[in-house]
Amino acid sequence: MSDVAAVCYSVLVFASCLIFSFSFCDAAAYTNITKTRSLSENDTLVSAKSETFELGFFSLENSSSRYVGIWYRNLTPRTVVWVANRDNPLTSSSSVGTLKIAEDGNLVILQNNDVFWSTNASLSVNDTAAALLSNGDLVLCHVASAGDESKALWQSFDSPTDTYLPGMKVLVNQKTGAENKALVSWKSASDPARGAYALGVDPRGSPQFVIWAGSERRWRSGHWNGLEFVGVPNMSSNYLFGFKLSTEDAAGNMYFTYTPLNASSDLLRFDISVLGYEEQLMYDARSSTWNIMQSMPASECDHYNMCGNFSICSNSGSSGSPTCTCLDGFEAKNSDEWNAGNWSSGCKRRSPLQCEGSNSTLSDGFVTLSNAKLPDFADLGQGANKEACEQACLSDCSCTAYTVGTGYSCLIWKEELVDVQVFSSNGKPLYVRVAGSELGGSGHKLSALAVVAIVLPAAWLILFVFIIWWYRAKLKAYCYRSWGKGDVYSSMKKRRDGSRVDSSGAAENLVGEGKDGAGPELPLFSFSVVSAATDAFSEANLLGKGGFGPVYKGKLPDGQEIAVKRLGGKSGQGFEEFRNEITLIAKLQHRNLVRLIGWCVEGEDKMLIYEFMPNKSLDRFIFNAAKRPELDWKARMAVIEGIARGLLYLHRDSRLRIIHRDLKASNILLDGEMTPKISDFGMARIFGGNQHEANTVRVVGTYGYMSPEYAMEGLFSVKSDVYSFGVLLLEVVSGRRNTSFRLTDYSSLIKYAWSLWTEKRAMELVDESIRGSCDEAEVLRCIQVAMLCVQDSPSYRPNMSTVIIMLESETANLPSPRPPSFTSMRSSIDTEMWTNDGQEQDIVSANDLTLSVVAGR
Repeated sequence: MSDVAAVCYSVLVFASCLIFSFSFCDAAAYTNITKTRSLSENDTLVSAKSETFELGFFSLENSSSRYVGIWYRNLTPRTVVWVANRDNPLTSSSSVGTLKIAEDGNLVILQNNDVFWSTNASLSVNDTAAALLSNGDLVLCHVASAGDESKALWQSFDSPTDTYLPGMKVLVNQKTGAENKALVSWKSASDPARGAYALGVDPRGSPQFVIWAGSERRWRSGHWNGLEFVGVPNMSSNYLFGFKLSTEDAAGNMYFTYTPLNASSDLLRFDISVLGYEEQLMYDARSSTWNIMQSMPASECDHYNMCGNFSICSNSGSSGSPTCTCLDGFEAKNSDEWNAGNWSSGCKRRSPLQCEGSNSTLSDGFVTLSNAKLPDFADLGQGANKEACEQACLSDCSCTAYTVGTGYSCLIWKEELVDVQVFSSNGKPLYVRVAGSELGGSGHKLSALAVVAIVLPAAWLILFVFIIWWYRAKLKAYCYRSWGKGDVYSSMKKRRDGSRVDSSGAAENLVGEGKDGAGPELPLFSFSVVSAATDAFSEANLLGKGGFGPVYKGKLPDGQEIAVKRLGGKSGQGFEEFRNEITLIAKLQHRNLVRLIGWCVEGEDKMLIYEFMPNKSLDRFIFNAAKRPELDWKARMAVIEGIARGLLYLHRDSRLRIIHRDLKASNILLDGEMTPKISDFGMARIFGGNQHEANTVRVVGTYGYMSPEYAMEGLFSVKSDVYSFGVLLLEVVSGRRNTSFRLTDYSSLIKYAWSLWTEKRAMELVDESIRGSCDEAEVLRCIQVAMLCVQDSPSYRPNMSTVIIMLESETANLPSPRPPSFTSMRSSIDTEMWTNDGQEQDIVSANDLTLSVVAGR
């Protein structure tokens, strides 16, 4: 942003009153900073007239660092909108800091004569003063004799931090094409240093707002058409009143500004949050809270290029999950990945364009995509109307699409089409260039070759559909004979309302099945192949046993090593869990989630085939005195972070929002490089896009890992998994099971850890085998994060994105955890009822949960 012109009139040099004109220095009687009047840590500067804003020194909760900033006056809690020394706080308590005018006229923050921050303006005069304006702008002006005019020499609106206030100008320079990352997020809620995300403007083509995560794009608003941003479909004058793009000045600069609908009464701001969301917030005086009016990205499809290049993302899928399709005339680059739900490779052109050397005699044409969020990286075209714009695109072989509209006349794209989305309404038309053979004869005469090219595949398609129908009929009859109580497909029968009915008649939403809804998109292995791979399920290949059943090691004929989880007729879990695991994990793609290879059904046996994990499960290391030293602190920290990233993917970044509900050490598998992979999704549940909490009639999970609200009331949410993660984190640090404290005064590892934490003896919790070699600060941070995760109330627990920030930030000031009062463990007086020698208790019960009578499986 360029300097904002302001005319400053001075009545008295270095007096306590400055009179400013031209809307920026517009008050005659409010406090300022001059060479004779500085601001100490006990003083504040109040803005003019409305006294809405205040400037001064401040500290954040649980931090001794001090900053100079601007906040809303008389609002609780304090809402900071600008920080001067965000990357260089005052930390010494030996002397106070001062905000003053330096000898060269710049505004500086000093402590012990050390400069911690300066306006660093190039000044031709040193006769200056600073004042806080009614719109929250801190300005530095030239003090001169009465009647002299000058411009503002520096102002905070030109150097914002993470917040945009009405009155600011956001620079748009289309001549240079330079991106302007105007706002940068805080590092964390307790650290205003520069964080991971930036919000600003990309001026290319028609300008748009963009969120960056480092150098990568996270979200964009879509192009400006003079009235609105076309990538925000519900944007209107009532919803986002007041955006305006100025005309170009002599330097080739334009500016975005924003004026609220009720500027005199509404407190409104925009910010880039620590988690990378652009938020519009309005203050509600009645409830004394900031209401979020808009938060972007708002859906999965809003995440940048969700479906890859030359593809379309739509939020019309079941449970609000995104649906990815290729543009007309295009096909998936990698069909196997695409069918598995991994769309990152995007799509490719099905037929080459005529100008690319195609032998087709048909001219290239265009297919129309309606209600689109226009692709990224547009350029201004030469055409003044649709016909001229289309001709300009056709004359350039590199042109892949065009559009016309108010505010930009003609936009063309010369690269792969990136980040295309389709809205239910209010989108814009996009004309995509395709080969003439893809137009289906619209405006062209089809050749005999083209007719054959259309009819022959259609015939093959009909034959293919018949074969699939025949195969399904045969498999259905086989399953009916084998299972006795019905068949796998009838139990997954699709209802008209989009849900599915299991064999018991209970309806539950299913996601992750094949395109026809008939079953999972996974290979169905024959029993003979699985039996041969495991040497007839020999004891020599037995890897272990869990609540689901035994797990065997095997090797397929192509040499691939596998792990086979076998559910027998007497298992504590049934078809519901089997179906759940297939439909969930088959669609998940993340390096910290175990990969499902296939499945098998034979009589009452139901089997899942996974990739083989040579190091088996995490509990094999941390709960084994002989193997604990093999997992040093560096490896444990990598395991902790990997589990956290896997959970974050399940909760937020996957196209399904999934609650695992049974996170524990035995369900964390380790590959050959000790990379952790979350497994066992038999108990998992899918959440809708806007769903935050649910109630279940079947409380399932493992004692010691279950959150209080889930164990007692059947309520579960992402915070239930956060609780389990906190327990698991304490176990990884200590090398002890949460259940190992049943016969002690503490009753659980959580209460033991809390006791050591409050007595500042937390290092005693650390596994003795690594205590001498671990990073103490890192360990203490992990313990504190764990205690935050296992707080009784889910509202106090952080979400997984915040957990990752706290784990990976060495400078974050973490909040203090609340003392635990409940765990999902029994007290020591109940231990006589348990007969499994201290192993974890998996439970499946009714929602009318009475812990004193539930027996573990």
